[in-house]
Amino acid sequence: MNTLSPIEHSKRIQSLDVIRGFSLLGIFIINMISFHSPFLYMDPYSWWKTPSDTALYPWIDVFVQASFYPLFAMMFGYGLSIQQDRADKKGMPFYRFGIRRLLILLGIGSVHAFLIWSGDILINYAVFGLLLLLFMRFSGKSLLLLGSLLLLLPQLFFSILLVLMTFSDPAGVAHYTNIAAVQDSVAAYASGSLPEIMKQRFSDWYTVNSPGNLLFLALSILPVMMIGAGAGKLKLLEKAASFKKRWMLLGGGLLITSLCIKMLPILLETNTAYSYIQDYLGGPFLSVSYAVILALLLENKKMKKWSKPLASAGRMSLTNYLLQSIIGTLIFYSYGFGLYGEVTLTTGTFLALGIFAIQVLLSEIWFSKFSFGPVEKVWRVLSYGKRPLIKKEEL
Repeated sequence: MNTLSPIEHSKRIQSLDVIRGFSLLGIFIINMISFHSPFLYMDPYSWWKTPSDTALYPWIDVFVQASFYPLFAMMFGYGLSIQQDRADKKGMPFYRFGIRRLLILLGIGSVHAFLIWSGDILINYAVFGLLLLLFMRFSGKSLLLLGSLLLLLPQLFFSILLVLMTFSDPAGVAHYTNIAAVQDSVAAYASGSLPEIMKQRFSDWYTVNSPGNLLFLALSILPVMMIGAGAGKLKLLEKAASFKKRWMLLGGGLLITSLCIKMLPILLETNTAYSYIQDYLGGPFLSVSYAVILALLLENKKMKKWSKPLASAGRMSLTNYLLQSIIGTLIFYSYGFGLYGEVTLTTGTFLALGIFAIQVLLSEIWFSKFSFGPVEKVWRVLSYGKRPLIKKEEL
């Protein structure tokens, strides 16, 4: 009797794991700012004071901010399409398994969001992944088209609306630092008790995930998941060599276009309107260009060999993502070293790069002995309803 089982290492798509690993690096660089500073409530272009920080932030804003969460979401959709394809080939019901798997992820995300760090993405991925299941009967081309339309049309509408507001009421779209919220964050995270930290953590989470923001969250995450799922159904990563010339044009064109869009706040004015366009249009465009460029680079055998450690980090992306939050909060929150608000952007960025390099090394060592990351093991056991083979030599 056919049963669903975890994907064997020999059948994994290395480019998918490399892109996941690359996404983790970008996500960590951005998350590190929130680990050590009240990023949610401040105007970053007026907050940083040292020359190195004021010089560094625009680079992060253009090349990293709002471009790596969509990239990871695309790979999430791609992975879901692989699970569906395997279930269909085995004649197994996919949707019951998909719902169970996403509900387990929702539970993991809830623990992460409310007990570790408020900037959790797993709850959103689980919720919008459940919505994505409603569209997984569509063809790959239909998912690509629908995802692209859901991404572009609403964001263009809101972007035009905000630009019009810029001309009619410039003060209404100006960036500002919420001093009271900043003070609350510093008081709670730098020296607060555990109950105070938990209260602030929930407040921060609700600021981002309030009902008023749900539409914007849905329109920024679900469409890119659809695009990833559509690409997965068409096996675009596996067929990258077949589309080399077209992908070079697509990747190059999107890279140039996205960078121009993402530089709007720097070239014109750092207000809410141009920042919105930068994040919600430029961010996903740059995400796709990163995915295309990496997929093409990985057609080179040497690049494929050199990227193996990064692929290892991507294979245990859930473990590494959660570990980043645990390490980040232990360094900066009062129950750890209590360095919240005392670290510069430059120091925090170098710290993120150093920690991630260690994670890559440890991931490579881990997979020399085991076949799944520790949190991935738990997720798989609960999802598949049986204990997967863990030791590498048992495969």
